[in-house]
Amino acid sequence: MIKKHFEIEKVNLENNYIFLFYGENEGLKNEVIKRSFLKKFIESTYRYEESEIFNNKDNFFMELFSQSFFDNKKLIIISRISEKIKDIIEDLIEKKIQDVVIILQSKTLDKKSKLRQLFEKNKNLISVPFYEDNNQTLASITNNFFKQKGVPISAQTINLLVDRSRGDRKNLENELKKIDSFLYNKKKISAEEILKLTNLAENYNVSELVDSCLAKNKNKTVKILHENIYSVEDSIILIRTFLSKAKRLLKIHNEFQNIKNLDLTISSTRPPIFWKDKDLVKLQLQKWSKNSIKELIYKINEIELLVKKNTNNSINILSDFILEQVTTISN
Repeated sequence: MIKKHFEIEKVNLENNYIFLFYGENEGLKNEVIKRSFLKKFIESTYRYEESEIFNNKDNFFMELFSQSFFDNKKLIIISRISEKIKDIIEDLIEKKIQDVVIILQSKTLDKKSKLRQLFEKNKNLISVPFYEDNNQTLASITNNFFKQKGVPISAQTINLLVDRSRGDRKNLENELKKIDSFLYNKKKISAEEILKLTNLAENYNVSELVDSCLAKNKNKTVKILHENIYSVEDSIILIRTFLSKAKRLLKIHNEFQNIKNLDLTISSTRPPIFWKDKDLVKLQLQKWSKNSIKELIYKINEIELLVKKNTNNSINILSDFILEQVTTISN
């Protein structure tokens, strides 16, 4: 069946529903999950990515159907799903799962999507579209934020923040968090101050943060961490990026032992390293020995398990891990 996002709170979660959340509005998805689900499953929320499930399907089903005296009702959130998961959902329907609520998260799905059609036609499956916010909605969110803070704000400044959010509720939320921190013990803020605050970050992406850490560039790493507000979902992306880049460094180290020419080794690496990144990779190789990279890969896997068990504290755990790497001298 199809429901609007604001109808979710009326759904009786005592029933074993499976939800399909699809669309580009990640900020609204996170808001609905936090408001309508996480508060009810504080100690029993489990997060997966689709690839993890397909890599070990038997283990997933074993955990799904296991019963625990201390864990009577489970919430399972599966991210980055594709049409492939349709067969698993059909298996779960047939096996009549008990004491489990499942949320599948996807980007936009076409009307012809077989997965979407399955959810729309089955009364025990709930399909929820998450469309992009319009400027009026984002302006209302911004206005309510400043009303709750008791801080006067002009329509022009509200429009500035809406423009900066680029139609994404999550971007707006990040900007408002910066302002919230700035407003500590303050009851007013100027348009000029908001302009500076919301223009602080240089749009660093996850890859830049990981590269700076692996190059042991402490100043830039700390700067990126301070000027960006990461979500729980971002922590998994950060971990996977760390793991991918660390494995690439280990592969280059192994190949260098055979070729004995660093430039040639880097040039022959597949997938290829862009020319603008070659000097950065060289620096990373100087900072990390083969043994220290192996140890790093082991630590990343440990951190991933720790983050999944402590989702509410995942960003702090990951930030501490990153800062530890830029201050530790590799062997």
